[in-house]
Amino acid sequence: MKMYTRFIVILLVILPVGLQARDEGVMELVRRVTRGTARGISVETIAATDGKDFFEIVPGTGKVIIRGNNAVSQATGFNWYLKYVAGIHLSWNNPTCRLPSRLPLPDSTIRRETSERLRYYLNYCTFSYSMAFWDWERWEQELDWMALHGVNLCLSATGNETVWYNLLTRLGYAEGEINRFVAGPAYMAWWQMNNLEGWGGPNPGEWYEKQAALQRRVVARARELEINLAMPGFAGMVPRDAGEKLGYHVADPGKWCTFDRPAFLVPSDPNFDKVADMYYEEMEKLYGKARFYAMDPFHEGGRTGNIDMGRAGQTIMAAMKRAAPGSAWVIQAWQANPRPDMIEKLEVHDLVILDLYSEKRPQWGDPNSEWYRPDGYGKHDWLYCMLLNFGGRVGLHGRMDRVIDGFYKAREHPAGKSLAGVGATPEGIENNPVMFELLYELPWRAERFSREEWLAAYVKARYGRYHAALDEAWQLLAAYPYNCPVEYPGEGTVESLLCARPRVSPTRVSTWGSSVLYYDPVYTRQAAAKMLAAAKELEGNNNFEYDLVDVLRQAIADEANKLSGEIGNAYKAGDAARFRVLADRFLLLVRCQDELLGTRREFMVGEWIRKARSLSRDKKHGDLYEWNARALVTVWGNQAAAERGGLHDYSHREWNGLLGDLYYKRWEAFFDHTARVMQGERLPSLDFYAMEEAWTRDAKRYDSQPTGRVVPTARRVYERVFGDDKTGTR
Repeated sequence: MKMYTRFIVILLVILPVGLQARDEGVMELVRRVTRGTARGISVETIAATDGKDFFEIVPGTGKVIIRGNNAVSQATGFNWYLKYVAGIHLSWNNPTCRLPSRLPLPDSTIRRETSERLRYYLNYCTFSYSMAFWDWERWEQELDWMALHGVNLCLSATGNETVWYNLLTRLGYAEGEINRFVAGPAYMAWWQMNNLEGWGGPNPGEWYEKQAALQRRVVARARELEINLAMPGFAGMVPRDAGEKLGYHVADPGKWCTFDRPAFLVPSDPNFDKVADMYYEEMEKLYGKARFYAMDPFHEGGRTGNIDMGRAGQTIMAAMKRAAPGSAWVIQAWQANPRPDMIEKLEVHDLVILDLYSEKRPQWGDPNSEWYRPDGYGKHDWLYCMLLNFGGRVGLHGRMDRVIDGFYKAREHPAGKSLAGVGATPEGIENNPVMFELLYELPWRAERFSREEWLAAYVKARYGRYHAALDEAWQLLAAYPYNCPVEYPGEGTVESLLCARPRVSPTRVSTWGSSVLYYDPVYTRQAAAKMLAAAKELEGNNNFEYDLVDVLRQAIADEANKLSGEIGNAYKAGDAARFRVLADRFLLLVRCQDELLGTRREFMVGEWIRKARSLSRDKKHGDLYEWNARALVTVWGNQAAAERGGLHDYSHREWNGLLGDLYYKRWEAFFDHTARVMQGERLPSLDFYAMEEAWTRDAKRYDSQPTGRVVPTARRVYERVFGDDKTGTR
């Protein structure tokens, strides 16, 4: 049986690198993101005298020197220079720039330091909802983004399936048996969190080989940039048939959203240590050792039965320590995890707990939280984290005031004595860049600040200039969509009903979301109008055009959510004529949204599918990857998981192509069906799952290249949707 160990990384542990090598690694980053225009920029390493990370931006004669105590500090300083001196904002939609031939210089040396030793990034779900089909070019950009934003600890789950392939081969599993255990390309996150097995596969051999090769490049670049990687550790997960096939003593953790969970190898079984040691051996062969390992046993309600949780925690920790002495276990605080009795006997600094949803459901000791832990995390290190996004859904969303105030409140709280830093733990990325800028600047700002003062500097940096209309637009956005009340019932953004499974007066798209507006939609309409007022001067500015599309998209979505309520009222009143008029307007909004989003690649389903197919030259393999891509953002799972498990449309995307070919057709069928019922016809219910599942199997090719210019299209769409309302006050 083939084992994927062709290349071996000697060591992953982030060791001190030579100063010249470190400086050159950062300069390579600077050259990459400035497209080779970094003349006049230099970096220097200076040791920290007080144990704090720091950077300095030093003006010279026609040049800028970036100093810092390590590579991440230097990269953070360079990004600070770009934003707040040069007026250049690098973002997912704008990952590179060209520097002017004459560099802007600060008036004096700028120095920032932080006592937050860890700045963490990513969620298991991100590896599926956003990263499932990334190649090295995209990963290289993201690693640069991490360093520029001060990230020095990142979850790194790519290629873990290859570790398992090799481990299970050693345990006597055949390739077909392994593929019944390992999930498909878009579903690795839930397999790694012990929620399901096999769904989305079977994976071809090339998948394991290519993902391992990709991860080796990620490991090498992370080491160069001094970013620690939290690699998946062994927490007892084994195939469901391990008891029968291997004679192990296993527990059945039950089901997750109708999927059978993998089995849990009981820690009292001596095979636990044997399998764990083999797992870490295979991990080291492929990627080396790590200083951090991420493990989340019993995630989202896994049944613990009669398992001794204290012993489980100690056994998991001991296995990790045997493999990598001095390493630490990273665990997500989500729902009941981490179980107090599982971690209470673990040593100080051996555990890093991610307070996963600090902006809404903090567990660190805030008595106003529904997930309040009176004693916080006790002696254990923990990170203040922003979750922000669920399912990779599209929508303006954030809790600016809560993120800022909560961080400083946590610092001052008794639980703050073990606060070790901050983290971003989104299920999906490449959205709401303003919130990530805010979160990752917190550690570098010792003094509490207000949303308003921070935002003014951000907007100027974002567009490279001050413009009154843009400032006014962002003050509206920050006060409304980006200031979501903590008691708002949904997860993440207000969901756009354009993407919903049709019904009369729907209140959400996904099972755990909400489409109820917590602000008057007039405000996003006004923000869109103000951005259009600045379009003449800003046309061609990448950040502006991305934001213009996103803000107008939100205004249209909000209009649709309001309109849906009016349609429901017409139905309840039995007013068939008004129902038809309003339904036609709703369908117009779907078409307009589809047209608008086709001007930016970031909002196109064709780009998502292109990335999936581009990972293989083999048509059969490409078909599997494309089906994974299509299924994840629609039905998610099989019919049982979609319907009874509640997963359909969990990862809905307000994207060009999906709007026109699935969401529009669902709504059109529903409106026609309902209008006929209102006229007295007796009709069978519509089968939306059948429509969705058919789309996942469709072979239609979608464009990945944008169509039309952003500003003229935005003006035309605004006129069609809002008529003569030039000020956004209708």
